[in-house]
Amino acid sequence: MIKKTYKIFFVLFICISFSFESSAQDPAFSQFYANPLYLNPAFAGATPKGCPRATLNYRDQWPGIGRTYVTTSASWDQQVNAIGGGLGILVAQDRAGAGNLNTSHASVLYSYHLEVSRTFAVNAGFEASYRMITLDWGDLKFGDMIDPQYGFIYPTNEDINNNPTTVSFPDFSFGMLGYSKNFFAGFSAHHLTQPNQGFISESELPTKLTAHIGGNFSLNKFSRNVTTISPNFLYQTQQDFQQFNYGVYVNKGPMVGGLWARNSAKNFDSFILMFGIIQETFKFGYSYDITVSNLKNSNTLGAHEISFTLFMPCKTKVKSYNTISCPQF
Repeated sequence: MIKKTYKIFFVLFICISFSFESSAQDPAFSQFYANPLYLNPAFAGATPKGCPRATLNYRDQWPGIGRTYVTTSASWDQQVNAIGGGLGILVAQDRAGAGNLNTSHASVLYSYHLEVSRTFAVNAGFEASYRMITLDWGDLKFGDMIDPQYGFIYPTNEDINNNPTTVSFPDFSFGMLGYSKNFFAGFSAHHLTQPNQGFISESELPTKLTAHIGGNFSLNKFSRNVTTISPNFLYQTQQDFQQFNYGVYVNKGPMVGGLWARNSAKNFDSFILMFGIIQETFKFGYSYDITVSNLKNSNTLGAHEISFTLFMPCKTKVKSYNTISCPQF
């Protein structure tokens, strides 16, 4: 019991240190194409036939230590002819440390669409957000509360009553997306102004840079049930952190499967298995991260992720643009 308590204390200590020193990275989804507005503002309005879509995403990371890292998001977007592109709304929340540290944000997105030629198009996306971070000091554990034999039994000498519990600020992001029938590539930059997110001292939120590229190819295009394969690569960097995701999706009829690998610049992190169903009115995906780094010895139980997207019918006629052949998950 004491050993488990120390583990929880360590996790909370890391969370607090990240919030003070800005050394943490943004939460990341394994099914990043299933949460397109979170990945890149340029995806706003890039929906099938330009019709509205609503997306829900849920990620439970390391459930073996008590569901202390849970990230959720919801978004809506559609193409709007009058403004030459798409509009979107995104809300997300990340909970860390058994609910002690919560980060929430709400965003409005606009993506301008440019038809460069009959076979190639470019989207430029802009995002304005309002972010809020809350910290429950009263439920935290500190080092001076620990007894070597009985665990957390002492009161802390930390002055927690006079510390702020909420930090809020505006935030801005930008993204680009270029695509043809079988090829797509994008770039996004989040937290352009590097706003202050510190509770007790100034601490800048580092800019996050993302690059993603891939293709979509038919293996048996003359068959009734076409099989497509989509190799993809994603790179993210935020301050000293770097992440590489690379893998492939295979789609046959309504079924989609995927196998991915993820690693940082210093170590290999996990394999990602994904399964999805795509219908005309909705899509559903589930993925599981198999931890292969040193964390596998901590019984974290990997990560579970669920995505659901509802494709809504158009009430008005929408101008037909080139369709992005990006993967669905």
